[in-house]
Amino acid sequence: MSRLAAEGETEDERLLEMIDEEIVREGRMRKLPLDKRIFLRASLFNSLRRLDILQEFLEDETVTEIMVNGPEKIFLEREGRLEKSGKVFSSREKLEDVIQQIVSRVNRTVNEASPIVDARLADGSRVNVALRAVALDGPVITIRKFGKQAFSLDSLVRLGTLPAALAEFLKECVRERKNIFVSGGTGSGKTTLLNALSAWIPGEERIVTIEDSAELKLQDLENLVRLEARRPSAGEEEITIRDLIKTALRMRPDRIIVGEVRDGACLDMLQAMNTGHDGSLSTGHGRSARDMLSRLETMAMMGGELPLPAIREQIGNAIDLMIHLARDRSGVRQVRTVLEVDGYDRKAEDYRIRSLYEKEG
Repeated sequence: MSRLAAEGETEDERLLEMIDEEIVREGRMRKLPLDKRIFLRASLFNSLRRLDILQEFLEDETVTEIMVNGPEKIFLEREGRLEKSGKVFSSREKLEDVIQQIVSRVNRTVNEASPIVDARLADGSRVNVALRAVALDGPVITIRKFGKQAFSLDSLVRLGTLPAALAEFLKECVRERKNIFVSGGTGSGKTTLLNALSAWIPGEERIVTIEDSAELKLQDLENLVRLEARRPSAGEEEITIRDLIKTALRMRPDRIIVGEVRDGACLDMLQAMNTGHDGSLSTGHGRSARDMLSRLETMAMMGGELPLPAIREQIGNAIDLMIHLARDRSGVRQVRTVLEVDGYDRKAEDYRIRSLYEKEG
């Protein structure tokens, strides 16, 4: 650290040279086997330039989620199961340094006055941070990793997420510009399915994606505009999902893809779907497809003072397909339900729904 301070700004290659020199110097005083030298080189570099002990887990393709509950408790998810890692941060200060590295790279701010933030890593992995002001046992980081390989519908069939016949049907629905809403719990595979569906959007169309934190990896789309919301910070005003949807409508999109709706932006999304942007896609958190319809109603009411029948009519006219995903007991992500929505019946006070697919068991 003293040598780094003396040299000032240092390139990665120079830093690795300095680490190698220190390891050689240490090796003259005590025996350092080759495997130990390799480990020291990587861990020192990760500590100084990357995300310290988290870097190892980020590079491990079997790890799908990383959960840091303070400096001494790190949990990992592998194949849908949680396990405790044997690694710990050297101090709470080191953990806080890693947090600041993460948020600064995407121009976000987190501090005692604003202790919660959503961010992303360079590979698109989603990050949530909560500092000690709200997390009583120390800073908390939750990283939802996104694999380097984008899954296709055919690969999801091979993984058991959905049957081949349903995959073919969904491909046709995307090509026919059906408005599709994907629901499910956390980690159920909503974004993965949305990415896979996007591969069947015709390449000549203009697509605008809107996300709170950029996660989508849309495939083979040349005329693509990616928009991301911004939290308020010093000197910068907040830009919400609602703001981005209104802006997207002026960009001449063929389709609008909203990564996830959580609030009153739902009403703007529904209105966009109802004003000529057929083939739009979105996701949301719900326990079932029917539950998601109820949640859409609640979120739409947050967005404007409309009577419930009018909101239900908006939903019934906007959404053509509801797809719900969930994990089975072994952790495998599966499409559980596909519903066709054909408007809202005011007399019956219910949506006109037809079940197209129901996973047994």
